[in-house]
Amino acid sequence: MSITEADRERISRRYPRKRLSPAVLAVLGVVVLALIGYVVWVASHRANPAVTGRIDTFAIVSDNEVTATLTVERPDPSVGAKCFLIVQALSYDRVGESWVEIAPGSQRLTTVPVSLRTFKRGTAITVDSCTTAT
Repeated sequence: MSITEADRERISRRYPRKRLSPAVLAVLGVVVLALIGYVVWVASHRANPAVTGRIDTFAIVSDNEVTATLTVERPDPSVGAKCFLIVQALSYDRVGESWVEIAPGSQRLTTVPVSLRTFKRGTAITVDSCTTAT
């Protein structure tokens, strides 16, 4: 059994191919380009923050105090910085937090000893964020 030209015509009318219109393709292209641009913009701004901070060492002094050594890196050391530190308990509750101000200096890397008071025994300290001081 072979398919005739009339059968092919009837089948193509009954089951047309689905195609996107040029307008829909143009809109999709613009959306994709906008998303790519947004990702590149976010990556370029977040890849090199103005100030970064890390905790090098810390010690649990008592149930109400944690000491740490904070190292801050600034591309421009003449600009002051501030970092927000968080102390967590064993249950992951925040038991202490504080902004630490770093004065302008001459070194790109600055090490600062910090002491944070807590209302419950802390087990970990982290740097939540660092920004330039304004």
